[in-house]
Amino acid sequence: MIPLVIDTDTAADDCFALLVGLLDPRADLRAITMVAGNVGFEQQVHNAFLTLGLAGRLGDVPVHLGARTPLLREWRSASEVHGDGVGGLRRPSDEHEPSAEHAVDALIRLAEEQAGELTIVAIGPLTNLALAVRKEPGFASLVKELVVMGGSINGRGNITPAAEYNIYVDPEAADIVLRAGFPRVTIVSWDPLTLRDAVFTAAHVEQIQELDTSLSRFFVRANQATFDFDVRVGISGSTHPDSLSVLLAIDRSLALEERPYRMAVETRGELTRGATVFDWRSDEPNVTAIERIDSPRFFEYVRRLLSQEVADGYLELLAG
Repeated sequence: MIPLVIDTDTAADDCFALLVGLLDPRADLRAITMVAGNVGFEQQVHNAFLTLGLAGRLGDVPVHLGARTPLLREWRSASEVHGDGVGGLRRPSDEHEPSAEHAVDALIRLAEEQAGELTIVAIGPLTNLALAVRKEPGFASLVKELVVMGGSINGRGNITPAAEYNIYVDPEAADIVLRAGFPRVTIVSWDPLTLRDAVFTAAHVEQIQELDTSLSRFFVRANQATFDFDVRVGISGSTHPDSLSVLLAIDRSLALEERPYRMAVETRGELTRGATVFDWRSDEPNVTAIERIDSPRFFEYVRRLLSQEVADGYLELLAG
């Protein structure tokens, strides 16, 4: 099993990414760490616990609260894309609460406990990771692999013309992380990878809906706002780079092509804040970017994952 931490701004595809980490038998999910990103911070925490409940894992995996704002910038929501991130579902009342340990401290502790073995999947802004690097300079060297969902190889953004959301929200944090010396950094980009290989069309969503499980009903409902937004902006369906990132951390064989780059982040540009530059010429690469995946296999994996019935106590929540 792969010791794993998912650092997340839980909404829609982040929730599905958590399901991968929670339900795949190859994953040993040690913690969920929360960072300011997609939707309001408390809503993100709610969404994480809701997902834990749907996976039947409440009480098994701690949730650690992290940075509520970027390092230097004002927080920028993506609620226009995701709504509340779970289609208006409300978590049933229970006694489960976040851990008292801060996310940054948890990241450092887990890296020390699992030195050379821990994989961290960062599917939100990189604020928590940057703070961990600042607090413990040796942190990066202890991590086996950092998988980052962020950036675009060809400069096409999704929050601005030049920048992908996760990097745009906290470009200074991304810059710190990329300079920190993690032994292995894998990048799952917005463009071209996500837009070509990680889009679920209406036909894909219909196949998931036909499963009629609590997890498939959750997927359809939580995914609807993102699907509608993506279609409005000219994408052929909903985008799923976060769940892809966790799956790649568990099963690298899904990647068909990958390439080393020297990746850097623009932190000062007036029009290009958060833009990523992937230098293919450098003889000192600091990341490996996944350039192509087996897209049909990815969808089939998600379909099989959602075909499970794992949490009877949450069935009533999704009965409609």
